[in-house]
Amino acid sequence: MMPSARFADLEGASVLITGGGSGIGAALTEGFVRQGARVAFIDIAEEPSRALCEALAETGNRPLHLKADLADVGALRAAVAEAAARHGPATVLVNNAARDDRHAAEDVTPEEWDANLAVNLRPHFFTVQAVVPGMKEAGHGAIVNFTSTSFMLNMGDMPAYTIAKAGIVGLTKGMAGRYGRQGIRVNAIAPGWVVTERQRKLWVKGDNLDSHIARQAIPRMMVADDMVGPCLFLASDASAMLTAQTLIVDGGVL
Repeated sequence: MMPSARFADLEGASVLITGGGSGIGAALTEGFVRQGARVAFIDIAEEPSRALCEALAETGNRPLHLKADLADVGALRAAVAEAAARHGPATVLVNNAARDDRHAAEDVTPEEWDANLAVNLRPHFFTVQAVVPGMKEAGHGAIVNFTSTSFMLNMGDMPAYTIAKAGIVGLTKGMAGRYGRQGIRVNAIAPGWVVTERQRKLWVKGDNLDSHIARQAIPRMMVADDMVGPCLFLASDASAMLTAQTLIVDGGVL
């Protein structure tokens, strides 16, 4: 369920979302579209992205899908430039894209390590780098980086992923310190277990979901829409003096 709150400053804002075609990213795309923002999202997957754009066309505010492999920094930069050409330079960036593939620490090769961080950490930095000039010119900007509670919970079955997610917190704090004087705020959201279609297909097994929900202070399954309100808040001027922070949205596990 989309949040009922309206953020007037997001109407007409140029918003760029990575990995915005499915899962949490699709919910974020819809959330900003329904706020009246001009939304562009980068996603390598064509079919779900096309379906999302068609579904949101009924709002009268169809988002722009830009196909690019985020591991290709040149393609990423080109997509950011195209979004700016179509919608104006982004004043809101949501770095959402990630892949939580499981892998054993003992088996990871240098090539697999590099490939994992090329999706889960490196694009966050280079997308920030690409949008900052436009934000400086505008005199303001809000960047929201999606990290995860996985590294806070000592999860040991995806070390490259959890290391990348911890690195996003460092990136958030460093970029907040660097660009705050230019009116650019940088914050992070750390979701708990958000049950998307991918999660249900790959990682919900036996009673593990029920066991996790039992640990939450709010005992219901979290879904992608639950991430929209926190993200809109951090992107809007409702959080005007909030930067360098990580907002944990996990139903109260931590």
